[in-house]
Amino acid sequence: MSEKPAQITPQEAWKRLADGNARFVAGESHHPNQDAARRESLAGGQNPFAVIFGCSDSRLAAEIIFDLGLGDTFVVRTAGQVLSNASLGSLEYSITDLQVPLMVVLGHDSCGAVTAAKDSYETGAMPPGFVRNLVEEIMPAVIETRRNSDAEDVTLNEMVRTNTRQVAERMIDQSKIISNAVDENRTAVIGMFYHLRDGKAELVFSSHDLQS
Repeated sequence: MSEKPAQITPQEAWKRLADGNARFVAGESHHPNQDAARRESLAGGQNPFAVIFGCSDSRLAAEIIFDLGLGDTFVVRTAGQVLSNASLGSLEYSITDLQVPLMVVLGHDSCGAVTAAKDSYETGAMPPGFVRNLVEEIMPAVIETRRNSDAEDVTLNEMVRTNTRQVAERMIDQSKIISNAVDENRTAVIGMFYHLRDGKAELVFSSHDLQS
């Protein structure tokens, strides 16, 4: 059995992610790690360099927008990046078992889940079924954005950015496993905002200085 490769630093993981997104934006994707040899090499185990907690939106395929392949990222997705026990457990697994050096919360413009929360805030009417649970979890981001802005027409995308940051902060606050990894500089937690039209993923939160 081959030896597990050494894990990279949070800064190196960030550079790899940022470089891949730059290629995607420029239309110069390399489509790495997508051949039969890569598939076979992963049959015995995985060693992803990042975990991405993203929105379930069909336009937000993490491996594509960061120009990655098989085994590169451990991906968890829920509408609006809403944390649940299952998603938080999955994120903790990426720390305890996979030792990922970078944890990404990935939001995007025109998010339907955040739109639903914004509509509920403005109308006072909650959606039916379990969509209500999503709205209740996102509502703090809507409230914070509205209260911290002097503008009457606070944009949806400002609320998405706030929600992305809040989720990243909540992950660190609620999980001892994640907060320990952050405190010990084993893992960095970041929040990113994805622009659907041009494909750029913008940094909106970071627990670490990723340029060092």
